[in-house]
Amino acid sequence: MTLFGYGITTKAIAQKFGNCRIFDDKFSAVTMDKNGNECLSSDLFNPQNSILEVTSPGIPPTHPLIQKAQNLVSEYDLFSKVMPYSIWVTGTNGKTTTTDMLGHLLTKKGAVTGGNIGTPLASLDENAPMWILETSSFTLHYTTMAVPNIYIILPITPDHITWHGSFEAYEAAKLKPLQLMQEGEVVILPSKYKDLPTNAMKLTYESAEDLAEYFDIDLTKLKFKEPFLTDALLALGVGKILFDEVNYALINSYEIGKHRVEEFYDKKKRLWVNDSKATNADATIAALKSYSGRKTYLILGGDDKGADLTPLFELLKSMDVEVFAIGSNSDRIETLCKKYDIVYHGCNILENAVEKIVQKHDQNAVALLSPAAASLDQFPSYAKRGEDFMKFVENLS
Repeated sequence: MTLFGYGITTKAIAQKFGNCRIFDDKFSAVTMDKNGNECLSSDLFNPQNSILEVTSPGIPPTHPLIQKAQNLVSEYDLFSKVMPYSIWVTGTNGKTTTTDMLGHLLTKKGAVTGGNIGTPLASLDENAPMWILETSSFTLHYTTMAVPNIYIILPITPDHITWHGSFEAYEAAKLKPLQLMQEGEVVILPSKYKDLPTNAMKLTYESAEDLAEYFDIDLTKLKFKEPFLTDALLALGVGKILFDEVNYALINSYEIGKHRVEEFYDKKKRLWVNDSKATNADATIAALKSYSGRKTYLILGGDDKGADLTPLFELLKSMDVEVFAIGSNSDRIETLCKKYDIVYHGCNILENAVEKIVQKHDQNAVALLSPAAASLDQFPSYAKRGEDFMKFVENLS
């Protein structure tokens, strides 16, 4: 088997199957990994010597490996014949939380979670009765055979434009499984896609209230507010479809994960919010709405992947907000702040932003790290960005 890229996905496949040839740009000499798989430079790949290629989802379609491949499949396709009953979760924001909530609800039913949420399919139990998979647009782009039994689609907004080439291509990847789904399968999707053809049963929604009404869920019994309320309702909706039950106590026992609208206070009891996982404008908009009406010191910036930030700044112009810019798109943020008459502070790095905010912050305001951008221009992950942010605040005198 030929593998493209040496990341979490392909490492797990190589360990499971063995006798693989792994091509990656970071390999400069032919070596063997600890499991006896051959590791080679990408430029050594010869499609004539390969009968099956499985790619790491993050490798873009413009990469020479992808261009040369003649028998390319995704991780999902590789396991399509052994995949048990599966629930796929996609969308731009909220898919990790929704997947995790589903796992919280259905673990006692034997379900396991994986995919983009952290556990590759090669490491999942094929004998489990159910797989719950957080599913990225990268994986979907390369998937042509595997199909979910239940497909949950959260709202799709611009993201990963650089990788896909356009928003339309990104959106098309998210919607592609509808073409393969059959009678007896279910897709829950935003109502803007209600007219898309599919043989699956379609359940559409505009809002959390739509989901609550359709699944007969009492909103007053839920502890969550947006941006997490829709996630909880989608998870409960799947429970209703599969087992005709709504377990309020169990869903309310779920705790939101780190780096997503994570509130904490400094030594002077001032509110700070770690929303480092907000890697696109739509996620930042959702976070800002949670603090509407409150003076906000907003840290923006990073690798915005070519996304349109206009909707974010349309919201910011109506709020009492000051922007503290970090990362590689600082100049773009400055230009937008000038256009929309928003107070701008150039900070370059996160620590500088915290130091500038603390000079202004008080107990009536909120300091929010919600970058609307990926972290890889300055950090190894959004998690490290969030951890550093909290460390800088905790070290304030």
